[in-house]
Amino acid sequence: MKRILSILALAALFTGAASAQEIANIGNSTALVSPEVGTDGIIFRLDANYATTVGLKGNWMDPASEPLQMKKEGGIWSITIPKLEPEIYTYNFVVDGVSLNDPLNPFIQRDGSRYLNMLFVDGQRSENYNECEQRGNLTTLWYDSPSLGINRRMIVYTPYGYNSPANKRVKYPVLYLLHGGGGDEEAWTSMGRAAQIMDNLIQKGLAKPMIVVMPNGNPNQQAASIMGLPTTDLDPRAPENANAYVKSLVTEIVPFIEKNYRVIAKPASRAIAGLSMGGGHTLAASALYPGKFGYICPLSIGTTQSAELDKQLKAVKKGGYKLYWLACGTSDFLYDRAKELDAALTKNGLTHTFFVSDGGHEWKNWRLYLNTFAPLLFK
Repeated sequence: MKRILSILALAALFTGAASAQEIANIGNSTALVSPEVGTDGIIFRLDANYATTVGLKGNWMDPASEPLQMKKEGGIWSITIPKLEPEIYTYNFVVDGVSLNDPLNPFIQRDGSRYLNMLFVDGQRSENYNECEQRGNLTTLWYDSPSLGINRRMIVYTPYGYNSPANKRVKYPVLYLLHGGGGDEEAWTSMGRAAQIMDNLIQKGLAKPMIVVMPNGNPNQQAASIMGLPTTDLDPRAPENANAYVKSLVTEIVPFIEKNYRVIAKPASRAIAGLSMGGGHTLAASALYPGKFGYICPLSIGTTQSAELDKQLKAVKKGGYKLYWLACGTSDFLYDRAKELDAALTKNGLTHTFFVSDGGHEWKNWRLYLNTFAPLLFK
Protein backbone atom coordinates (compact mmCIF):
# COMPACT_ATOMS: atom_id res chain seq x y z
CA MET A 1 0.00 0.00 0.00
CA LYS A 2 2.85 2.35 0.91
CA ARG A 3 4.50 1.51 -2.43
CA ILE A 4 1.29 2.47 -4.32
CA LEU A 5 1.01 5.76 -2.42
CA SER A 6 4.65 6.54 -3.14
CA ILE A 7 4.17 5.92 -6.85
CA LEU A 8 1.06 8.14 -6.91
CA ALA A 9 2.88 10.89 -5.03
CA LEU A 10 5.84 10.66 -7.43
CA ALA A 11 3.47 10.81 -10.46
CA ALA A 12 1.76 13.86 -9.02
CA LEU A 13 5.15 15.48 -8.44
CA PHE A 14 6.21 14.89 -12.06
CA THR A 15 2.84 16.12 -13.35
CA GLY A 16 3.07 19.27 -11.27
CA ALA A 17 6.64 19.85 -12.37
CA ALA A 18 5.71 19.40 -16.03
CA SER A 19 2.80 21.82 -15.67
CA ALA A 20 4.99 24.33 -13.89
CA GLN A 21 7.62 24.01 -16.63
CA GLU A 22 4.94 24.52 -19.31
CA ILE A 23 3.62 27.60 -17.52
CA ALA A 24 7.16 28.88 -17.10
CA ASN A 25 7.84 28.48 -20.80
CA ILE A 26 4.67 30.32 -21.68
CA GLY A 27 5.57 33.07 -19.25
CA ASN A 28 9.00 33.50 -20.80
CA SER A 29 7.65 33.64 -24.35
CA THR A 30 4.94 36.14 -23.51
CA ALA A 31 7.35 38.50 -21.72
CA LEU A 32 7.87 40.05 -25.15
CA VAL A 33 5.22 42.26 -26.69
CA SER A 34 4.49 42.28 -30.40
CA PRO A 35 3.16 44.39 -31.92
CA GLU A 36 3.63 47.30 -29.54
CA VAL A 37 1.76 50.38 -30.72
CA GLY A 38 3.23 53.58 -29.31
CA THR A 39 2.72 57.26 -29.92
CA ASP A 40 5.73 57.52 -32.22
CA GLY A 41 5.81 54.14 -33.91
CA ILE A 42 4.98 50.44 -33.89
CA ILE A 43 7.48 47.82 -32.72
CA PHE A 44 7.40 44.22 -33.95
CA ARG A 45 9.43 41.55 -32.15
CA LEU A 46 10.23 37.88 -32.72
CA ASP A 47 12.20 35.46 -30.55
CA ALA A 48 14.08 33.48 -33.20
CA ASN A 49 17.71 33.05 -32.22
CA TYR A 50 18.05 30.28 -34.82
CA ALA A 51 17.19 32.55 -37.77
CA THR A 52 19.73 34.17 -40.09
CA THR A 53 17.32 36.72 -41.62
CA VAL A 54 13.93 37.97 -40.48
CA GLY A 55 11.72 40.40 -42.40
CA LEU A 56 8.33 42.05 -41.94
CA LYS A 57 5.56 42.14 -44.55
CA GLY A 58 2.36 44.14 -44.06
CA ASN A 59 -0.65 45.03 -46.18
CA TRP A 60 0.20 48.72 -45.74
CA MET A 61 3.25 48.07 -47.91
CA ASP A 62 3.51 47.75 -51.68
CA PRO A 63 2.82 44.02 -52.36
CA ALA A 64 5.80 43.94 -54.73
CA SER A 65 8.24 45.37 -52.17
CA GLU A 66 10.77 43.29 -50.29
CA PRO A 67 10.20 42.56 -46.59
CA LEU A 68 11.51 45.17 -44.17
CA GLN A 69 14.64 43.69 -42.62
CA MET A 70 14.55 43.28 -38.85
CA LYS A 71 17.60 43.54 -36.59
CA LYS A 72 18.75 40.94 -34.06
CA GLU A 73 19.85 41.70 -30.52
CA GLY A 74 20.27 39.01 -27.87
CA GLY A 75 18.32 36.50 -29.94
CA ILE A 76 15.36 38.88 -30.38
CA TRP A 77 14.60 40.31 -33.79
CA SER A 78 12.82 43.66 -33.88
CA ILE A 79 11.88 46.58 -36.09
CA THR A 80 10.12 49.90 -35.50
CA ILE A 81 7.95 51.41 -38.21
CA PRO A 82 6.28 54.84 -38.26
CA LYS A 83 2.80 55.08 -36.73
CA LEU A 84 0.08 54.04 -39.20
CA GLU A 85 -3.31 55.66 -39.70
CA PRO A 86 -6.14 54.23 -37.54
CA GLU A 87 -7.29 50.97 -39.16
CA ILE A 88 -6.89 47.20 -38.96
CA TYR A 89 -3.86 45.90 -40.84
CA THR A 90 -2.48 42.41 -41.49
CA TYR A 91 1.14 41.32 -41.39
CA ASN A 92 3.50 38.36 -41.13
CA PHE A 93 7.18 37.68 -40.63
CA VAL A 94 9.47 36.15 -43.24
CA VAL A 95 12.00 33.95 -41.45
CA ASP A 96 14.80 32.63 -43.63
CA GLY A 97 12.45 32.94 -46.60
CA VAL A 98 9.45 31.26 -44.92
CA SER A 99 6.28 33.15 -43.96
CA LEU A 100 5.52 32.94 -40.25
CA ASN A 101 2.75 34.44 -38.14
CA ASP A 102 3.60 36.41 -35.01
CA PRO A 103 3.36 33.92 -32.11
CA LEU A 104 2.94 36.78 -29.63
CA ASN A 105 -0.16 38.18 -31.31
CA PRO A 106 -3.43 36.30 -30.60
CA PHE A 107 -5.43 38.33 -33.13
CA ILE A 108 -5.78 36.35 -36.34
CA GLN A 109 -8.08 36.67 -39.33
CA ARG A 110 -8.75 34.07 -42.00
CA ASP A 111 -8.82 35.02 -45.66
CA GLY A 112 -9.77 31.84 -47.53
CA SER A 113 -6.99 29.41 -46.61
CA ARG A 114 -4.62 32.12 -45.32
CA TYR A 115 -4.33 33.06 -41.65
CA LEU A 116 -2.84 36.50 -40.98
CA ASN A 117 -2.04 38.47 -37.85
CA MET A 118 -4.11 41.59 -37.26
CA LEU A 119 -2.63 44.92 -36.18
CA PHE A 120 -5.08 47.32 -34.53
CA VAL A 121 -4.30 51.02 -34.68
CA ASP A 122 -6.93 52.86 -32.66
CA GLY A 123 -8.52 56.10 -33.75
CA GLN A 124 -11.77 57.59 -34.97
CA ARG A 125 -11.98 55.43 -38.09
CA SER A 126 -11.31 52.18 -36.26
CA GLU A 127 -13.03 52.80 -32.92
CA ASN A 128 -16.03 50.63 -33.83
CA TYR A 129 -13.82 47.67 -34.74
CA ASN A 130 -13.03 46.93 -31.09
CA GLU A 131 -15.15 45.07 -28.56
CA CYS A 132 -17.72 47.10 -26.62
CA GLU A 133 -19.67 46.41 -23.42
CA GLN A 134 -23.00 45.38 -24.93
CA ARG A 135 -22.30 42.50 -27.30
CA GLY A 136 -24.67 40.54 -29.47
CA ASN A 137 -24.42 36.85 -30.34
CA LEU A 138 -23.07 35.02 -33.37
CA THR A 139 -24.77 31.72 -34.15
CA THR A 140 -23.71 29.10 -36.66
CA LEU A 141 -26.75 27.61 -38.37
CA TRP A 142 -27.32 24.76 -40.80
CA TYR A 143 -30.29 24.82 -43.13
CA ASP A 144 -31.53 22.67 -45.99
CA SER A 145 -31.38 24.04 -49.52
CA PRO A 146 -33.65 21.95 -51.76
CA SER A 147 -32.78 24.09 -54.80
CA LEU A 148 -29.03 23.42 -54.38
CA GLY A 149 -29.53 19.91 -53.02
CA ILE A 150 -27.32 20.31 -49.95
CA ASN A 151 -27.39 21.19 -46.27
CA ARG A 152 -25.68 24.58 -45.88
CA ARG A 153 -24.13 26.77 -43.22
CA MET A 154 -24.60 30.45 -42.38
CA ILE A 155 -23.72 32.85 -39.55
CA VAL A 156 -26.42 34.91 -37.86
CA TYR A 157 -25.80 37.92 -35.64
CA THR A 158 -28.47 38.84 -33.11
CA PRO A 159 -28.11 42.16 -31.28
CA TYR A 160 -27.57 42.67 -27.57
CA GLY A 161 -30.87 42.09 -25.75
CA TYR A 162 -32.39 39.78 -28.37
CA ASN A 163 -32.51 36.89 -25.86
CA SER A 164 -33.59 39.04 -22.93
CA PRO A 165 -36.94 37.99 -21.41
CA ALA A 166 -37.92 41.65 -21.50
CA ASN A 167 -37.60 41.63 -25.30
CA LYS A 168 -39.21 38.28 -26.03
CA ARG A 169 -41.95 39.91 -28.13
CA VAL A 170 -39.73 42.43 -29.89
CA LYS A 171 -39.29 41.86 -33.62
CA TYR A 172 -36.26 43.03 -35.57
CA PRO A 173 -35.35 44.11 -39.11
CA VAL A 174 -32.81 42.01 -41.00
CA LEU A 175 -29.68 42.84 -42.99
CA TYR A 176 -28.53 40.13 -45.41
CA LEU A 177 -24.77 40.76 -45.64
CA LEU A 178 -22.94 39.01 -48.49
CA HIS A 179 -19.25 38.24 -48.94
CA GLY A 180 -17.05 38.46 -52.03
CA GLY A 181 -15.28 35.98 -54.27
CA GLY A 182 -12.94 33.64 -52.40
CA GLY A 183 -14.82 34.30 -49.17
CA ASP A 184 -17.39 32.30 -47.25
CA GLU A 185 -19.90 32.67 -44.44
CA GLU A 186 -17.17 33.66 -41.96
CA ALA A 187 -15.61 36.43 -44.06
CA TRP A 188 -17.64 39.32 -42.65
CA THR A 189 -17.02 38.24 -39.04
CA SER A 190 -13.36 37.30 -39.47
CA MET A 191 -12.12 40.14 -41.69
CA GLY A 192 -15.04 42.55 -41.72
CA ARG A 193 -15.50 42.83 -37.92
CA ALA A 194 -19.23 42.89 -38.62
CA ALA A 195 -20.23 41.85 -35.10
CA GLN A 196 -18.05 44.48 -33.45
CA ILE A 197 -19.22 47.20 -35.83
CA MET A 198 -22.87 46.39 -35.22
CA ASP A 199 -22.36 46.11 -31.45
CA ASN A 200 -20.72 49.53 -31.28
CA LEU A 201 -23.21 51.26 -33.56
CA ILE A 202 -26.18 49.83 -31.66
CA GLN A 203 -24.71 50.58 -28.21
CA LYS A 204 -24.06 54.19 -29.26
CA GLY A 205 -27.60 54.54 -30.57
CA LEU A 206 -26.31 55.17 -34.10
CA ALA A 207 -27.97 52.12 -35.66
CA LYS A 208 -31.24 50.35 -34.97
CA PRO A 209 -30.92 46.91 -33.36
CA MET A 210 -31.06 44.43 -36.23
CA ILE A 211 -30.34 40.85 -37.13
CA VAL A 212 -27.50 40.32 -39.61
CA VAL A 213 -27.49 37.17 -41.76
CA MET A 214 -24.21 36.14 -43.39
CA PRO A 215 -24.67 33.15 -45.74
CA ASN A 216 -22.18 31.25 -47.87
CA GLY A 217 -22.38 32.71 -51.38
CA ASN A 218 -20.72 29.76 -53.13
CA PRO A 219 -23.62 27.59 -54.29
CA ASN A 220 -21.46 24.47 -54.64
CA GLN A 221 -20.26 24.64 -51.03
CA GLN A 222 -21.95 23.30 -47.94
CA ALA A 223 -19.79 25.54 -45.80
CA ALA A 224 -16.39 27.22 -45.55
CA SER A 225 -13.58 25.09 -46.96
CA ILE A 226 -11.98 24.79 -43.51
CA MET A 227 -14.88 22.49 -42.59
CA GLY A 228 -13.46 19.88 -44.97
CA LEU A 229 -16.83 19.09 -46.52
CA PRO A 230 -17.11 17.98 -50.16
CA THR A 231 -18.41 20.40 -52.78
CA THR A 232 -20.97 19.59 -55.44
CA ASP A 233 -20.50 19.48 -59.21
CA LEU A 234 -22.45 22.70 -59.67
CA ASP A 235 -20.34 25.22 -61.61
CA PRO A 236 -21.20 28.74 -60.34
CA ARG A 237 -19.65 30.24 -63.51
CA ALA A 238 -21.91 28.33 -65.89
CA PRO A 239 -24.63 30.59 -67.41
CA GLU A 240 -27.42 28.26 -66.31
CA ASN A 241 -26.26 28.60 -62.69
CA ALA A 242 -25.72 32.36 -62.74
CA ASN A 243 -28.48 33.06 -60.22
CA ALA A 244 -28.62 29.73 -58.39
CA TYR A 245 -27.38 31.24 -55.15
CA VAL A 246 -29.51 34.39 -55.46
CA LYS A 247 -32.64 32.30 -55.89
CA SER A 248 -31.69 30.17 -52.90
CA LEU A 249 -31.04 33.30 -50.86
CA VAL A 250 -34.45 34.81 -51.52
CA THR A 251 -36.61 31.68 -51.65
CA GLU A 252 -34.90 29.59 -48.96
CA ILE A 253 -32.70 31.65 -46.63
CA VAL A 254 -35.07 34.60 -46.19
CA PRO A 255 -38.06 32.32 -45.35
CA PHE A 256 -35.86 30.26 -43.01
CA ILE A 257 -34.83 33.37 -41.07
CA GLU A 258 -38.37 34.72 -40.97
CA LYS A 259 -39.64 31.40 -39.62
CA ASN A 260 -36.96 30.86 -36.99
CA TYR A 261 -36.25 34.39 -35.74
CA ARG A 262 -38.39 37.23 -34.43
CA VAL A 263 -38.25 39.44 -37.49
CA ILE A 264 -40.42 42.03 -39.19
CA ALA A 265 -41.23 40.19 -42.41
CA LYS A 266 -41.78 43.22 -44.61
CA PRO A 267 -39.69 44.80 -47.42
CA ALA A 268 -39.17 47.96 -45.34
CA SER A 269 -37.45 45.77 -42.73
CA ARG A 270 -35.23 43.85 -45.13
CA ALA A 271 -31.84 45.09 -46.33
CA ILE A 272 -29.36 43.44 -48.66
CA ALA A 273 -25.70 44.43 -49.04
CA GLY A 274 -22.66 42.72 -50.45
CA LEU A 275 -19.10 43.36 -51.54
CA SER A 276 -17.62 42.49 -54.94
CA MET A 277 -19.23 39.13 -55.87
CA GLY A 278 -21.71 39.77 -53.08
CA GLY A 279 -22.37 43.17 -54.65
CA GLY A 280 -23.23 41.33 -57.85
CA HIS A 281 -25.56 39.09 -55.86
CA THR A 282 -27.13 42.22 -54.36
CA LEU A 283 -27.77 43.66 -57.83
CA ALA A 284 -29.18 40.36 -59.07
CA ALA A 285 -31.46 39.86 -56.06
CA SER A 286 -32.91 43.36 -56.37
CA ALA A 287 -33.44 42.89 -60.13
CA LEU A 288 -34.94 39.39 -59.95
CA TYR A 289 -37.10 40.16 -56.92
CA PRO A 290 -37.96 43.87 -57.13
CA GLY A 291 -39.64 45.17 -54.00
CA LYS A 292 -38.31 42.33 -51.83
CA PHE A 293 -35.68 44.48 -50.10
CA GLY A 294 -36.30 48.03 -48.95
CA TYR A 295 -32.59 48.77 -48.60
CA ILE A 296 -30.13 47.91 -51.39
CA CYS A 297 -26.39 48.42 -50.86
CA PRO A 298 -24.00 47.10 -53.53
CA LEU A 299 -20.34 47.60 -52.55
CA SER A 300 -17.27 47.64 -54.79
CA ILE A 301 -19.22 46.47 -57.80
CA GLY A 302 -20.57 47.97 -60.98
CA THR A 303 -21.81 47.12 -64.43
CA THR A 304 -21.95 48.38 -67.98
CA GLN A 305 -24.90 50.38 -69.23
CA SER A 306 -27.31 48.50 -71.46
CA ALA A 307 -30.96 48.22 -72.39
CA GLU A 308 -31.23 45.16 -70.15
CA LEU A 309 -29.81 47.10 -67.20
CA ASP A 310 -32.29 49.92 -67.84
CA LYS A 311 -35.11 47.37 -67.79
CA GLN A 312 -33.89 45.89 -64.50
CA LEU A 313 -33.47 49.26 -62.81
CA LYS A 314 -36.91 50.38 -63.89
CA ALA A 315 -38.31 47.22 -62.30
CA VAL A 316 -36.43 48.02 -59.08
CA LYS A 317 -37.86 51.53 -59.11
CA LYS A 318 -41.38 50.24 -59.72
CA GLY A 319 -41.01 47.63 -56.96
CA GLY A 320 -40.09 50.36 -54.51
CA TYR A 321 -37.24 50.84 -52.07
CA LYS A 322 -36.28 53.19 -49.26
CA LEU A 323 -32.50 53.45 -49.79
CA TYR A 324 -30.14 52.62 -52.63
CA TRP A 325 -26.55 53.01 -51.43
CA LEU A 326 -23.66 52.31 -53.82
CA ALA A 327 -20.01 52.53 -52.70
CA CYS A 328 -16.59 52.08 -54.27
CA GLY A 329 -12.98 53.16 -53.82
CA THR A 330 -11.24 55.37 -56.35
CA SER A 331 -8.36 52.86 -56.66
CA ASP A 332 -10.70 49.88 -57.04
CA PHE A 333 -10.35 48.08 -60.36
CA LEU A 334 -14.16 48.18 -60.56
CA TYR A 335 -14.43 51.92 -59.95
CA ASP A 336 -15.21 52.74 -63.59
CA ARG A 337 -17.95 50.08 -63.58
CA ALA A 338 -19.33 51.56 -60.36
CA LYS A 339 -19.47 54.97 -62.05
CA GLU A 340 -21.42 53.39 -64.92
CA LEU A 341 -23.91 51.95 -62.46
CA ASP A 342 -24.19 55.34 -60.79
CA ALA A 343 -24.91 56.93 -64.19
CA ALA A 344 -27.49 54.25 -65.03
CA LEU A 345 -29.27 54.77 -61.72
CA THR A 346 -29.42 58.50 -62.41
CA LYS A 347 -30.55 57.98 -66.00
CA ASN A 348 -33.43 55.76 -64.88
CA GLY A 349 -34.56 58.09 -62.12
CA LEU A 350 -33.54 56.00 -59.10
CA THR A 351 -32.74 58.18 -56.12
CA HIS A 352 -29.50 56.88 -54.64
CA THR A 353 -26.22 57.67 -52.90
CA PHE A 354 -22.83 57.03 -54.49
CA PHE A 355 -20.33 56.89 -51.64
CA VAL A 356 -16.78 57.27 -52.97
CA SER A 357 -13.77 56.52 -50.77
CA ASP A 358 -10.02 56.33 -51.17
CA GLY A 359 -8.41 52.95 -51.54
CA GLY A 360 -9.23 49.89 -53.56
CA HIS A 361 -10.77 46.44 -53.42
CA GLU A 362 -9.95 45.78 -49.77
CA TRP A 363 -11.37 45.15 -46.35
CA LYS A 364 -10.47 48.55 -44.96
CA ASN A 365 -13.07 49.95 -47.36
CA TRP A 366 -15.70 47.29 -46.73
CA ARG A 367 -15.47 47.81 -42.96
CA LEU A 368 -15.82 51.55 -43.58
CA TYR A 369 -18.86 50.99 -45.79
CA LEU A 370 -20.69 48.82 -43.24
CA ASN A 371 -19.84 51.34 -40.54
CA THR A 372 -21.31 54.08 -42.76
CA PHE A 373 -24.47 52.57 -44.24
CA ALA A 374 -25.67 50.51 -41.25
CA PRO A 375 -26.82 53.68 -39.39
CA LEU A 376 -28.96 54.56 -42.42
CA LEU A 377 -30.96 51.33 -42.37
CA PHE A 378 -34.52 50.95 -41.18
CA LYS A 379 -34.99 54.63 -40.37
